[in-house]
Amino acid sequence: MAMSIRNSASRRAMNQISNDFIGLRSMSSWWKSVEPAAKDPILGVTEAFLADHSPDKVNVGVGAYRDDNGKPVVLECVREAERRIAGNAFMEYLPMGGSVKMVEETLKLAYGDDSEFIKDKRVAAVQALSGTGACRLFADFQKRFCPGSQIYIPVPTWSNHHNIWRDAQVPQKTYHYYHPETKGLDFSALMDDVKNAPEGSFFLLHACAHNPTGVDPTEEQWREISQLFKKKRHFAFFDMAYQGFASGDPARDAKSIRIFLEDGHHIGISQSYAKNMGLYGQRVGCLSVLCDNEKQAVAVKSQLQQLGRPMYSNPPLHGAQIVSTILGDQELKSLWLKEVKIMADRIISMRTTLRESLENLGSPLSWEHVTKQIGMFCYSGLTPEQVDRLTREYHIYMTRNGRISMAGVTTGNVGYLANAIHEVTKSA
Repeated sequence: MAMSIRNSASRRAMNQISNDFIGLRSMSSWWKSVEPAAKDPILGVTEAFLADHSPDKVNVGVGAYRDDNGKPVVLECVREAERRIAGNAFMEYLPMGGSVKMVEETLKLAYGDDSEFIKDKRVAAVQALSGTGACRLFADFQKRFCPGSQIYIPVPTWSNHHNIWRDAQVPQKTYHYYHPETKGLDFSALMDDVKNAPEGSFFLLHACAHNPTGVDPTEEQWREISQLFKKKRHFAFFDMAYQGFASGDPARDAKSIRIFLEDGHHIGISQSYAKNMGLYGQRVGCLSVLCDNEKQAVAVKSQLQQLGRPMYSNPPLHGAQIVSTILGDQELKSLWLKEVKIMADRIISMRTTLRESLENLGSPLSWEHVTKQIGMFCYSGLTPEQVDRLTREYHIYMTRNGRISMAGVTTGNVGYLANAIHEVTKSA
């Protein structure tokens, strides 16, 4: 009897050990099916650049501003704002909607200092995790409250736009934008796509300095687009990542939005301070939606906050303090306007120098588009194979669609860049 009990206990112990082993083996294979993610087409460029030990290497891939020595820049207005908020005793959570002061100042940049919509409290707005977070928050809002809708995205666009609306499970369609042969806007095809889209469709529009092409509609073309949107009752969602960075004048860069507002549209806007204040790592931005009235704006804002709650709970404090300090002080705001114009003007001058350098080398191709395009990026027209040659033979890094970040072009490297481009394109 005792032997039987001992044998039974032994079997149970062995079974338990076996089950534990199987369980551990099962747990270790939970992630067996996970494959490495594909490299981000933009951030992967920087990884390759950093791994290159050539003294001649040049990175014109990622959209981050550099001075004429190729160094990162912290604006003087940002330094002064940081000095003022240093030692701030407030480190509590922000409200779910973020810094009220930052949002108020940000809306003025988009809608205008004397906007009737702001005065009438018709704008639902929340602080967002830069432009990416604002786009994602709106995509989730669209999915929740217009579940049968889809989003029309331009070809081409910033690659992350597709990721954002895909992960929000909003179906995507595309519309014509860039004309490869003219290296300009394919306006007639764009208008046809807007006209042929089902009434009441959502469209993603780049407010200024289109990424990656640098091609923007003219003011008159924006007016035609707005009128057609009105006729078709489409909803325009503007991604404005480069306000002030395109022309050097934030008001001028918001012209497309102002036109739509004048025409009576209800729109959505994503704003970011990554580029125009150099606050890349602070992840500070804003999402706003223009509503029928104050009551509707309150409801929409509450829902935007609810969407953000399970994602990040509350937006970060420090970047919002920097922005509100700069925009809330006339002296600092004037300094910022001066500095953002300096950045824009340097990029414009590098466009001119790059074009002139290519022409002086006797390039058989037209490089007029380099100076016609605007903003941080130049859509060069280089093929993926030519880009690969630039990387392989000259250690020049850019995305394979030929997008050149003009912010990375300097007096010191523009000649080398032009010569390399000439070498890989002269037989084209």
